[in-house]
Amino acid sequence: MTTTPAPACAAATCTRSLRPHETDTGQLLCTPCVDLIGVWLQVELPRQIIVLEASRQRETTGASTGGRTVHRTAPLPGRDDVLNLLGPAAWTDHIADPYGQAAADQHGTIPILGVLIPWTRTICEARRWNPPTLTPTALAAWLARPRVLDWAARQPWAGDFRDELHQLMRTVRATTRLRPQRRPVPQPCPRCDDLTLVATDHQLYIECTDENCRAMFTRDELALAARLDIAAGSRVCLTKHCAGTTYDIPTGRHTTRIHYCAPAVREGAPP
Repeated sequence: MTTTPAPACAAATCTRSLRPHETDTGQLLCTPCVDLIGVWLQVELPRQIIVLEASRQRETTGASTGGRTVHRTAPLPGRDDVLNLLGPAAWTDHIADPYGQAAADQHGTIPILGVLIPWTRTICEARRWNPPTLTPTALAAWLARPRVLDWAARQPWAGDFRDELHQLMRTVRATTRLRPQRRPVPQPCPRCDDLTLVATDHQLYIECTDENCRAMFTRDELALAARLDIAAGSRVCLTKHCAGTTYDIPTGRHTTRIHYCAPAVREGAPP
């Protein structure tokens, strides 16, 4: 009996396959990708825009010789990479250009508005919804609304939507030099049993970085896995002022011997 392989997530930058509960609802993007888009639009991008707004001006330093710096042409009044990202963008594709020079005038990175406005327009025209205010923060918050994002994740262009936002965030991070922090999680992966779990700021899912595993778990799922391991061989945690139980990872499975504990349930409290 042959089994039909699960369809892949529509995003080219994602290697995850869709789960049955995702295909049953018509999703073309996996749930971790949908959650990640929401984090980009609602949490990270507004903070990056604040940094970009504060980085418009060039840094000025005195000449090494103590004299005046001479330029062959007048320098720009601000950073061109930041100004490109914060620049305006048209709501429609039809731009009046009687001289035919619009293409030559456009260079550098696509503005944030240049990515967000076309997707907002596509969704508004298909759903007959009123558009938000045409500012980067307002557009990002609107696109991150659950009903908007859930509908977008079921459209044929959902993969392109995710990939364009992924490229936008890469460009913004390269300009601001600010990236979400990734931290190791001191708990073995419930699937591959290796110490390869990594948590990223603001993201719902914790990822296993092992190339042969790539599993993803919520914090609640990891807590449940820890409780199951503890139930198999629990002991009292030796940490001062901790009444929880601990689970030791055998040294034969890992090079270092560590332990993690689960807080004890207070007497009379629900489990």
